[in-house]
Amino acid sequence: MSILVTGATGTIGSQVLSYLAGRDAQVHALTRSPDTAKLPAAVIPVDGDLADVDALRAAMKGVDTLFLLAPNVADELTQAMLALSVARDNGIKGVVYLSVFKGDTYTDVPHFAGKRTVERMIEGLGVPATILRPAYFIQNDLRQKAPLLNLGVYGMPIGSKGVSMVDIRDIGEAAAIELLRRHRAPAALPIETYSLVGPDSLTGEQIATIWGEALGRSVRYGGDDLVAMEQRMKGMMPSWHAMDLRLMLSRYQTDGAVASATDLARLTTLLGHAPRSYRAFAKDAASQWAAG
Repeated sequence: MSILVTGATGTIGSQVLSYLAGRDAQVHALTRSPDTAKLPAAVIPVDGDLADVDALRAAMKGVDTLFLLAPNVADELTQAMLALSVARDNGIKGVVYLSVFKGDTYTDVPHFAGKRTVERMIEGLGVPATILRPAYFIQNDLRQKAPLLNLGVYGMPIGSKGVSMVDIRDIGEAAAIELLRRHRAPAALPIETYSLVGPDSLTGEQIATIWGEALGRSVRYGGDDLVAMEQRMKGMMPSWHAMDLRLMLSRYQTDGAVASATDLARLTTLLGHAPRSYRAFAKDAASQWAAG
């Protein structure tokens, strides 16, 4: 029996595969480009995606553990629910589902509400799963390179309430740990839920200060203008996606996304080390940018 990783060539899926490497488990990666996908040497590419139910059914043969990461597309909810149904029909022993932090309270943010609906399906059907709820990915802020270096501005309008951002390496590691635990278990295990968060609750102003220290220059926070942010995003993504992000950032500004001490303690126990910090990420990124 094997582990199937969906979203295998993306930001998180590639991290999951990296942490699964050399762990004495057969790993399959679902990809639309099996002949050209860049995967770790021992990983077996499988043709398909979550929108193709027949391909997914074929990919599930011989699989007992599934990493389910639904793409951020307009029909994300449908794809995730169908994938869970296929997994259940296949007699899957364990699922690790990538949800989102605050999905239970940000009810007006489409991709948050969709992920919470998938969680409810897992809970309602008793699917043997680990639900991982990551906060905003620290590495998303690599997209801030140009404004940081050219303008001295941190431009992500996250507000002043605080967000406990998480490093993608911690997401990949947590997912791999839970996949292996469920894969190696003699029988299906109960549902578990973890918040994947960073050790610090950071505001826009605080992140600007961190970047200033890392870059050795003055950096200011670009402010909370969500209308301007949405217009910028429309040049890089569909309008529905840009509005979805605007709604998420609006909730960051009004409510924050701050981890509890219990969240951090449970994640530290799962990983076997403290979650990585934003400051360490910014220092590493600044060094890499300086080196060209």
